Amino acid sequence: MIERFHPEGFPAPAVPLSPATKAGDFVFVSGQVATDHENKVFVGDFTREVESTLDNVQAVLAAAGARPDQIVKIGAFLSNATLFAPFNEVYRRRFPDAPPARTTVVVDFGHPDVRVEIEAIAYVG
Repeated sequence: MIERFHPEGFPAPAVPLSPATKAGDFVFVSGQVATDHENKVFVGDFTREVESTLDNVQAVLAAAGARPDQIVKIGAFLSNATLFAPFNEVYRRRFPDAPPARTTVVVDFGHPDVRVEIEAIAYVG
């Protein structure tokens, strides 16, 4: 069975996607960026941008009945390779003991204010 989830209080995505899809024992979280509850992109401190993005991932997971400790894979997308070190600092804090598998790539978002996007897969079985 496949179910789609959208966090309560979040605006509809600006693009055609479901924030989360649950298929069997897995929850797939679409790429999240640092936006507020009005879909405005956060601009400012990169550490706060990463924290906000991970907060959004966590909110989407919660809507689907999952927790951050159930994440098995993260896809992280950065706008610049110089952001790897500060990204890793936040990631290490958020996943201190047994961090999930992760792929991190540098991409051109086509949006000057977006510097990080994160997608996740959680196992809830």
